[in-house]
Amino acid sequence: MLYLRQYKKDDAKTITGWFENETVFRKWSSDRFDTYPLSDEEMNRKYIDCNGDCAEADNFYPMTACDENGIVGHFILRYVNGDRQTLRIGFVVVDNKKRGSGYGTEMIRLALRYAFRIYGASKVTIGVFNNNPQAHRCYISAGFHDVSEGRVWSFKGEEWRVIEMAISREEYLNKI
Repeated sequence: MLYLRQYKKDDAKTITGWFENETVFRKWSSDRFDTYPLSDEEMNRKYIDCNGDCAEADNFYPMTACDENGIVGHFILRYVNGDRQTLRIGFVVVDNKKRGSGYGTEMIRLALRYAFRIYGASKVTIGVFNNNPQAHRCYISAGFHDVSEGRVWSFKGEEWRVIEMAISREEYLNKI
């Protein structure tokens, strides 16, 4: 059984170890971090010292998913559009050893529950690269639907397109 808690500085040691190569790292972070491999210090600098690079105060909520054995996943929530009604999930990652076992879907469902019930969001969005079908299926399983194709990001000569996804509070309530 998974539960969520607020991210702690010590979590970085575990989370940064899950990026076995730069492709996996960039699917997680796009261009939001300058260097690979990501150090614990750099992750904590961005998260704690720089409010996730969000200009608005109280707009960046890093979360850690745990089971009875410890940390199994991580993501962040942040408001978009300045209206405090739309939350965006980002930086989603699950322990390599747990991938493919339903942990990601369960973690995203918990994130949605948190977003709608605790934060009172009316909509939650998420983006996924088109070359990450496992994550795309996970988000669909959790209740998201495709909205549009977004920006294109280039990595090592490849073009990765962002698939924008969303779920409204009404859609969420109808699924639970």
